[in-house]
Amino acid sequence: MKIVLIGAGNVATQMGRALVAAGHQVVQVYSRTMSSAAVLADRLHCDATDNTGTVDKTADLYIFSVKDDVLPALARQLAPGREGGVFVHTAGSVEMGVFEGLVPHFGVIYPMQTFSKARDVDFEEIPVFLEASDGQTRQLLETFAATFSKNVIAMDSAGRRQLHLAAVFACNFVNHCYALSAEILERNGLSFDVMQPLVEETARKVRFMRPAEAQTGPAVRYDKTVINRQSALLADDRQMRAIYELMSESIHRLALEKQNRHDKL
Repeated sequence: MKIVLIGAGNVATQMGRALVAAGHQVVQVYSRTMSSAAVLADRLHCDATDNTGTVDKTADLYIFSVKDDVLPALARQLAPGREGGVFVHTAGSVEMGVFEGLVPHFGVIYPMQTFSKARDVDFEEIPVFLEASDGQTRQLLETFAATFSKNVIAMDSAGRRQLHLAAVFACNFVNHCYALSAEILERNGLSFDVMQPLVEETARKVRFMRPAEAQTGPAVRYDKTVINRQSALLADDRQMRAIYELMSESIHRLALEKQNRHDKL
């Protein structure tokens, strides 16, 4: 399948690598800046462009991996002359309908993973969520996605929005907590490396336990003495203190709900 990548960021970089490894032909990379397009195109051994007017018009599939707010205008700009190809985007919270009326066949390929340009991932293990404008396109995208992922799942735009929200909590917010932890440690002359065993065991536990059951710490039992002391340590950072207190309240609320369900059994 001949593919044009629209975008050269984290998702496009890792997906492009996976597509080439799966035997697909990435013929071109488009990016707003030529330098970004060239870096990825060089890695994928294909052409690069920063001019929408020179984007290949003979591709089978155009994969848009760009910022959500850029996608609608860019899709409208690229649609003329490329109606023979399938347009898909990779966003978690953008509806498939962004392509409605622009090309006959379109859809979504959403790989649910955190991506960085410099860290290669095993795409076979990543769940890929699909949506398509029609049966023919659905069959094509399912066959296509199965070449690089072992876990292909059909999901509509409404379901994908909820999935993306859950992913923000499980990944982005968790990583931000790591960053806050690192700030506290660094202020006290410690490296975040000391947290690695704790982080790794926490991740291992939720492979075998429900997250609410794996929860530990003073907030579960709402140990006010510890919570107040720790909150006081954050007196000079109102935002971090607010996060700490809200998180503690949320953890305790879930613990109470879990206990109430258990008591009713």
